[in-house]
Amino acid sequence: MSEKKTKYIFVTGGVLSSLGKGITAASIGTLLKHTGQRVGVLKLDPYINVDPGTMSPLEHGEVFVTKDGAETDLDLGHYERFLDTSLTQNNNFTTGLVYKTVIENERKGKYLGKTIQVVPHIVNEIKERIVRAGEGKDILIVELGGTTGDIEGLPFLETIRQMKHELGKSQVMNVHVTLLPYIKAAGELKTKPTQHSVQELRRIGIAPHMLVLRAEVPVPNEIKRKIAYSCDVDEESVIVAEDAPTIYQVPLNFLRQDILTPICKQLELKDCQPKMDEWTDLVHKIIMPSNEVKIAFVGKYLDLKESYKSLTEALIHAGAHLDSRVNIKWVDSEKVEEEGAAKFLNDCDGILVAGGFGERGVEGKIQAIQYAREEKIPFLGICLGMQLSMIEFARNVLGLKDANSVEFDPDTPNPIIYLIDEFIDSAGAKQIRTTTSPMGGTLRLGEYECETKEGSNLRAAYGSAVIYERHRHRYEANPKYREAFEANGMDITGESHGLIEAVEVVDHPWFLGVQFHPEFTSRLQNANPAILAFVKASMEHKK
Repeated sequence: MSEKKTKYIFVTGGVLSSLGKGITAASIGTLLKHTGQRVGVLKLDPYINVDPGTMSPLEHGEVFVTKDGAETDLDLGHYERFLDTSLTQNNNFTTGLVYKTVIENERKGKYLGKTIQVVPHIVNEIKERIVRAGEGKDILIVELGGTTGDIEGLPFLETIRQMKHELGKSQVMNVHVTLLPYIKAAGELKTKPTQHSVQELRRIGIAPHMLVLRAEVPVPNEIKRKIAYSCDVDEESVIVAEDAPTIYQVPLNFLRQDILTPICKQLELKDCQPKMDEWTDLVHKIIMPSNEVKIAFVGKYLDLKESYKSLTEALIHAGAHLDSRVNIKWVDSEKVEEEGAAKFLNDCDGILVAGGFGERGVEGKIQAIQYAREEKIPFLGICLGMQLSMIEFARNVLGLKDANSVEFDPDTPNPIIYLIDEFIDSAGAKQIRTTTSPMGGTLRLGEYECETKEGSNLRAAYGSAVIYERHRHRYEANPKYREAFEANGMDITGESHGLIEAVEVVDHPWFLGVQFHPEFTSRLQNANPAILAFVKASMEHKK
């Protein structure tokens, strides 16, 4: 029997960026997954950076880390959260990476002296990577970043055009997401931007099979009909994506419009009835929960909430499982520094100090941690949040007033957090890093195992002696101070090959600092245990 060939759904976007192509791709994938199909996802990023690891979070939102340590676009986070799956570096690549590979191959003489061109060499490299990402899947959903017509995106669109010819009609479907703006003054929805975007796509040689219209208001049937006729798409294949109270509602909105019928027809799929009961129940609890809880989120990139996307989503997942709305109170750590912690934190049920790089706002975060510890408010510190909780404890409990991290004071006499020279990476290879190592290459990245201590909050949360979580950081907790910490009421409750992974304050209702990023493994249908336990403790504190 011949192996079943992978089918491909390509999701492109027109008019402008940030339309929600990622949510569209994730939603279609979720529905297909719940019909029993093996669904894969791939994000193509047309920018020239090799990966988003060195981009500012203000520029690009959060950097999402996969379990194999790839630094990727935040859309991969949406895919994992929607599809309840773990992706790898094969699920995201950039123009920069493609060119880098082709140029390296040319230097090695792999092209036998041929002139290297976008067609065929660049296009073939893109094609190979798409096929690789689809191996072992029934359907691969491929999202192309950027906007149709961008110079950077053209080689990718050419690849999509060629694949339709190579694979045949029933193997490929093109979904185009476009804007349907509402002009308030005229009281009208305008279809021209969509028409122009589809014309541009057709000029490149791709005819969309389905249009997803992003709209702020409901779209009447006559407008959908007009778009179907003018863009040469079946009427049942014009789907409206209007603003939803939560992104997790989007698959249900699509399902209500019977989106799977045209998809199954185009790709010749048999079973098209997704089982969405559990999903629907969780969405209901997000929109209309029975309880609420207030969490202080102390951080410094607060102008751009996108830089903490995975974490805010993880709080939503935990809330859904506990039937509670998690109200986030954004607290700027620099303001805490100036005006004191009590002013901002006295009305909160839990305090969260997140990761971050650099020195700005650090003292404010330390004050927030001291407040959480002394006032016995449930506390979760993530990455830098854990490191600062150790510095706070060293200063205020151990009496080491000059305790610090070498990240902020290279000459501190008490380096509670230091730079480790060598460590074993997630692939089991030895890594060396120094203060002068290049920015991108020195982070501890990806999934590591962590042993949890019996009787700890960490063990209680996960219910397991060994857990696996993802990392993205450069500095480590210094084991030299371990005895002093444990003798004075701060336990080391998580370890990975001798590295300190988690700390807890013993005389406290619920206090946990973790070196890893639990938010990277949180899913709507599987909330992360540490974050779930933190929200639960905050709810109990509220009572």
